[in-house]
Amino acid sequence: MSVSDIIADLKALYAEKNCGPIMIRLSWHDAGVYSNGAKTGGCPNAAMRFTDGGEGSFGANAGLPTVALGLLQPITDKYVTPGVISHADLWALAANVAIEHMGGPAIPTRFGRVDATSSAESVESQSMRLPDGDKGVDHLREIFHPKGFTDRDIVALSGAHTVGKCHADRSGFDGAWTEDHLKFDNSYFTDMLNKQYTDMTTAAGCPQKKHESGTIMLISDLALLEPPFREWVELYAKDQDAFFKDFVAAWVKLQENGCTGLRDSL
Repeated sequence: MSVSDIIADLKALYAEKNCGPIMIRLSWHDAGVYSNGAKTGGCPNAAMRFTDGGEGSFGANAGLPTVALGLLQPITDKYVTPGVISHADLWALAANVAIEHMGGPAIPTRFGRVDATSSAESVESQSMRLPDGDKGVDHLREIFHPKGFTDRDIVALSGAHTVGKCHADRSGFDGAWTEDHLKFDNSYFTDMLNKQYTDMTTAAGCPQKKHESGTIMLISDLALLEPPFREWVELYAKDQDAFFKDFVAAWVKLQENGCTGLRDSL
């Protein structure tokens, strides 16, 4: 087994299924529960694969234990081996390969995450662990600052919304942020600055913003236009390289928060 073999199989999956965005969300939600504030603990441990409770049953993770893990199952069966590559390691690698496959930056992946053995190793709830799309900057800071992220990091990480879609049957929100939801670039930021959005409510009753082209923004997205977040939105809109550099740094930190003893190779 080699990392290059796994990467080749992941790229083949993305070429066939165009499922890179959900793999990014899988890694984000696995790792993003970490906190070191009022709530502590949490780490990328693949607890989501257990659906009898815990993270596998969180509303914020709807679709991940079924759709994402179903798509990844053949690769999981082929490669996941205790002591070599864990489920959590594979999820991190899958996200990083997806980002680069869709035109984004190359992201280093380290290995050695320890998998949960049951849902009992989940964090206690999703509250104050993962961000809500219908809230503003105060909420974003409450979520991300205890993870060790700055305002600039929050904006950079939000740039992952340049790919993927919201699904009303999962999050309650509905639509793609950008016109090419399979291209990882800085369109999220250029759209935010250049498009005019109107209020709408989804069929699931969630408030969001919509442009006449059909693309959307969430309340938490457009909150980034407030100072001081706006200066980073403007920077990333005009300088994609700056976005990629800052995104990689923040994303690697997200994927490794709460982990110890990670290694550079399998």
